[in-house]
Amino acid sequence: MKGRVHPLKRFILLSAGGPAVWLWGAALTDRLGANPAEALLRGLGEWALIMLCLTLAITPLRQWTGRAEWALLRRGLGLWTFAYAMQHLVVYAWFDMGWDVPMIKADIVQRPFILVGMLTFFLLIPMALTSFGAAIKAMGAHRWKRLHLSVHVVGLLALLHFFWMRSGKNDYGDVWLFTAVLSVLWLWRGWSAWRRHRAP
Repeated sequence: MKGRVHPLKRFILLSAGGPAVWLWGAALTDRLGANPAEALLRGLGEWALIMLCLTLAITPLRQWTGRAEWALLRRGLGLWTFAYAMQHLVVYAWFDMGWDVPMIKADIVQRPFILVGMLTFFLLIPMALTSFGAAIKAMGAHRWKRLHLSVHVVGLLALLHFFWMRSGKNDYGDVWLFTAVLSVLWLWRGWSAWRRHRAP
């Protein structure tokens, strides 16, 4: 099985960059509709959420299949989550705000969903920086695990950011979809923790 997972790992992690390549290419060639900047911003944000869901799905998938090799995908997908979130932030700061720092600060104060989005991104930074084996040795496994458990806080904040952003247009379809997916993953985690606690 291990020999079959490694090619799958390479394929999935390389494919994860495909949406970003397509979105940027379409934006630069004016193929994202009447408002390409907004389409690029939202597309990158949604793919950050998709990557987050895939990252959180690795542990349930590993437990369900009994194949520990699936864990090989978790770090790469987590880094792609950060990469998409960073691109989302760059497009906001560049196309929406023109790199105007005072304007960005004012926007954070005036619009709560921007504040939540910024907080979500900054919570991702320490996890991205400590996603390598050397960080586990430097921090110790216990502290490292505690830090990376904050990914669940990131998930909640990302959902709130997405909900508030979509509420402006009263468009909640994708919000409920992501909420359902993340809820299933969290329920699985809670159920697994309960089973471990009950085990003799």
